[in-house]
Amino acid sequence: MTTFSELGLSPELLKSINNMGFEEATPIQRDTIPTALQGTDLIGQAQTGTGKTAAFGIPLIEKIDVKSRKIQGIVLAPTRELAVQVGEELNKIGQYKGIKTLPIYGGQSIVRQIKALKGGPHIIVGTPGRVIDHINRKTLKLEDVHTVVLDEADEMLNMGFIEDIETILENVPTERHTMLFSATMPKQIQKLAERFMKDVLIIRVKASEMTVKSIEQEYVEVKEKQKFDALTRLLDIHSPELAIIFGRTKRRVDELTEALNKRGYSAEGIHGDLPQNKRDMVLRAFKNNTIEVLVATDVAARGLDISGVSHVYNFDIPQDPESYVHRIGRTGRAGKTGYAITFITPREIDHLYTIEKITKRKINKRSVPSLHEAIEGQQKMTIEKLLNVMEEGDMQAYKQTAMELLEEHDSVSLLSAALKVLTKEPDETPIELTFEPPLAVKKRRGEQRGGGDRRRGNYNRGGGEYRGGGDRRRSGGRPGDKSRSGGAQGSKTRSTGDMSYRASKRVREDKKAR
Repeated sequence: MTTFSELGLSPELLKSINNMGFEEATPIQRDTIPTALQGTDLIGQAQTGTGKTAAFGIPLIEKIDVKSRKIQGIVLAPTRELAVQVGEELNKIGQYKGIKTLPIYGGQSIVRQIKALKGGPHIIVGTPGRVIDHINRKTLKLEDVHTVVLDEADEMLNMGFIEDIETILENVPTERHTMLFSATMPKQIQKLAERFMKDVLIIRVKASEMTVKSIEQEYVEVKEKQKFDALTRLLDIHSPELAIIFGRTKRRVDELTEALNKRGYSAEGIHGDLPQNKRDMVLRAFKNNTIEVLVATDVAARGLDISGVSHVYNFDIPQDPESYVHRIGRTGRAGKTGYAITFITPREIDHLYTIEKITKRKINKRSVPSLHEAIEGQQKMTIEKLLNVMEEGDMQAYKQTAMELLEEHDSVSLLSAALKVLTKEPDETPIELTFEPPLAVKKRRGEQRGGGDRRRGNYNRGGGEYRGGGDRRRSGGRPGDKSRSGGAQGSKTRSTGDMSYRASKRVREDKKAR
């Protein structure tokens, strides 16, 4: 166990960290913060939910000169939601040092962003496309930047941002501190590190630490046409406080949201095609508990940090283990228990085995929920509500009426009628969803590999290759910097476990998600 007080941080940062409720550093924080404080370029292999924002945010903020009103740090993120989330957390970490962080992203008024940039933020958190827009407009100057962070670099690669990232890095001073965080290490990420980073230290998280121990994980094997009925029955059985349902495509998210509302659930969906103001409205409603179910694509949900999510439903099995970890990491946070269930069709069972192998975690099978179980679940919730009201004791105004009713009717019949009125019975309204083919599985040379259909514009990623084995780690020099060497001998590696597998080649995500 390593506490933040052992990491040599300033009193202002320790105060803000304590106020945020952090005590013990996570593995990625424990290994990253001391190294980053020394100015060493590093690559952190870590998933969302492992505390990587604080891992790079704390050393970044410690190095900021508060008196200077110039931009000194820049964080690049793949999506608007992640940029906003990182910006909020950095502002919390830096609150007692007077650090100002500004998120900039597409979909928000660029005029308002230009005005905010003139206010002198210390740190920028932005999506690559919007950062490029500001560089071209000369409204964003990076000549005083001393620290660059690439957050979820592999996801930015998948979304086609690699050229934008290179352009941005070329606009930052050569003498800088660079931190790159990525769940995987595909070749293009390695090449990026070779070109723009120096004497890289690789910090990796154990595969066993990929999933949160407090999350109960199950799967149900069900035919495609039966998925929706199984989902709604589980919702009735669980009665989740807040739930996120993941769909593979934007079309799937739209159809699921409409179908859930038809059956009486309060649901909203988010994906890359939604206007930013609509996405903000949906997320605000979900955080405020005015809707109970959020339906999302993987990309739209990246970086979401919403407390209180009790259940995650993978309506479509994710393409790869990284996405699975990202999804279920939405629950089981802040010491609370969580629950995640994945729907798989019979032809997708091998994908489940791949996820189990990579995460080193057994996922338990449960039977397809029955209508009877759904009714029992709703009755149980009604009984809990009645008992809670009894414990509160504020029933004096109703006792006289109750006594009069009991004079005319027997108590069992009366209570049965009350339960019937209060219990939400399962809705069997017919629902038709567009058929989604199961994920394909390719086998070659005796190895199991995940596959997938390639559908442009719907976040459905193709490919999916998971291999064990060693990583190729290199450090490289930036152009024109003779002091920086390229080659594997120049790199250092700190490994807290083996999570080395090759990321798949994926279809580029729609750049609307900038």
